Amino acid sequence: MVTRTFLSWFGLALGWALVAGCGGATIQPDTTQTLSQARAAHKTQLSQQVQSGEPVAAPPAGMFDVVSYESPVGKLAAYVSPDPGDGAKHPAIIWITGGECNTIGDVWSPASRDNDQTAAAYRQNGLIMMFPSLRGGNQNPGSEEGLYGEVDDVLAAADYLAALPYVDAQRIYLGGHSTGGTLALLVSECSDRFRAVFSFGPVEDVSGYGDDMLPINLSDRKEVKLRSPGYWLHGIKSPTFIIEGNDRQASNISSLEVLQRISTNPQVACYAVPGQDHFSVLAPANAVIASKLLQDTGETCNLKLDAAELGR
Repeated sequence: MVTRTFLSWFGLALGWALVAGCGGATIQPDTTQTLSQARAAHKTQLSQQVQSGEPVAAPPAGMFDVVSYESPVGKLAAYVSPDPGDGAKHPAIIWITGGECNTIGDVWSPASRDNDQTAAAYRQNGLIMMFPSLRGGNQNPGSEEGLYGEVDDVLAAADYLAALPYVDAQRIYLGGHSTGGTLALLVSECSDRFRAVFSFGPVEDVSGYGDDMLPINLSDRKEVKLRSPGYWLHGIKSPTFIIEGNDRQASNISSLEVLQRISTNPQVACYAVPGQDHFSVLAPANAVIASKLLQDTGETCNLKLDAAELGR
């Protein structure tokens, strides 16, 4: 068994974020089936058993509660915004951090505007936030599966969030950055559970993450394919926004361009944000999105975004 400890997202992201999707230029979407259908007939084979073992850090009183939610592998830890106590039902977002996204840690300390992976704009605008840990992360049951079983954990987290009396179950969103963005995109390809999904800096093919991130045999193309969102965009049913800074030296912009080129799904929109990189895009874009989510009150999602606006 391999154990991992929780490190700063900045260090993790520098090591894992800026990888071009391997084989993206030749990806052929598998339109014969959806990702859910492909996963239903497959039992993943892990090359190693990875568990973090890192205790869940205690957040400041009143900012987040530490809770447990029921997943297919057992109870997993999460941070959730407490009840505002106003009797209202509030929109909510699940946020998946980058790097080793199975493990949660400090998402409350102020972060640099150039690299705010805490997505603080949502709670600052009054949205309920949930940061779920995933299988094998922290001291959770199960082992990390490298963007496979974690899809089911995120959906289980959404069920927990929807049951909270102060959450509007019809206005639950999903967002993620880097590896978390790739996971958010995979979740959107498997389920229409979320009102909208925001995937920051994903890759189209996960081969570039390497075997230090994915506990599978990377020569097994089926295992890789079932973790690679570029093959499954056609199955997305919820509005899904793929966002990345357009800095070619410090972003996954080439992956965004591949995803944009191969997608024929009108529910998928790609935004190359001018003047931003893989990290600096987060603060301005999340601020814009958070303010718009407060106005997204119709029967269906009416969100409109603009690349230039996301970068300001």
